[in-house]
Amino acid sequence: MLRVAVIAGCLALAQGAAAAEGTDRAASPAPKLKREAIVASEVVRIGDLIDGAGAAAGIAIFRAPDIGETGSVPAYRVLDAARSHGLAGVDTQGNAEVAVTRAGRVLAAADIEAAIARALAGRGGAADARNLTVTFDRDPQPLHLESAADLRAAYVSYSARSGRFDVVLELPGGAAPAAPQRYSGYAIETVPVAVPLRALARGEVVRAADLTIERKPKADFRDSAPPATEAIGLAMRHPVRAGQPLRVSDLMRPEVVQRNEAVTLVYEAPGLVLTIRGKALDAGAEGDLVSVLNVQSKRTVQGTVAGPARVVVRTTAARLAASETALVSTNPAEP
Repeated sequence: MLRVAVIAGCLALAQGAAAAEGTDRAASPAPKLKREAIVASEVVRIGDLIDGAGAAAGIAIFRAPDIGETGSVPAYRVLDAARSHGLAGVDTQGNAEVAVTRAGRVLAAADIEAAIARALAGRGGAADARNLTVTFDRDPQPLHLESAADLRAAYVSYSARSGRFDVVLELPGGAAPAAPQRYSGYAIETVPVAVPLRALARGEVVRAADLTIERKPKADFRDSAPPATEAIGLAMRHPVRAGQPLRVSDLMRPEVVQRNEAVTLVYEAPGLVLTIRGKALDAGAEGDLVSVLNVQSKRTVQGTVAGPARVVVRTTAARLAASETALVSTNPAEP
């Protein structure tokens, strides 16, 4: 009797355990297919693509995209792979595919150039990295990094005089860091220079639309290259062709009085202003000292350009010479 009771008790326990397991399964949510996933390794696992994958989550089923790249896996392929490892009943949530992104970044040639400029800045008299223009002996290939850390310079050789550089960059990575990369070439300190987009004639006023900005070797310009903003509004001292970088010596203030132009000659003395017709013998910008012929007295005087076709002669004499008193108009000076 005792043996029968023990067997009956074991059967009851087994039935209770089975019932509890069935209850747990019914209470557990169904595994769900993700819409997108980000992976950090070379393989994609079931758990990367399916939420609630349980014991199957760590099983690798696909190869990951290249570092920094994104690829798509059809939903049916994910479900087939999951079923082959004992995971069924996956809810696709209406997703026809899963977008898989490999964590990391891709460094283009411009990124490598910037890293080398930073490594050279301050070495051997080199300028700020933003003013260094780097050219390579061989065009660098893009680099694929698993880490977001910046490139580090493991070795730097640089001559500011010749611009020659030799740099080894360490590439931070994941569990297996990439091998260091060596680059060589030239790094030249440059300055921004205003370059005309079209030919400019003497006396022509420079407009913003006439210029573009290019970086040129600093050694070729020193202090002779005006900032582009300062060139705008000035006039050409002599003609320049399109593509010829502007220098300070190429520019002048716009001439508002032209040689042989009829001008208004204004004599200013204490208590009196005399206005006479004149003829400019020189061209000049506002503020320049030019020679003017008084067309009535036939005398040549020097005055200051005060505006377009207007030259002022200032004197402290109480009386003006009689030959200068043929007036077109007289106005009392303001007190």
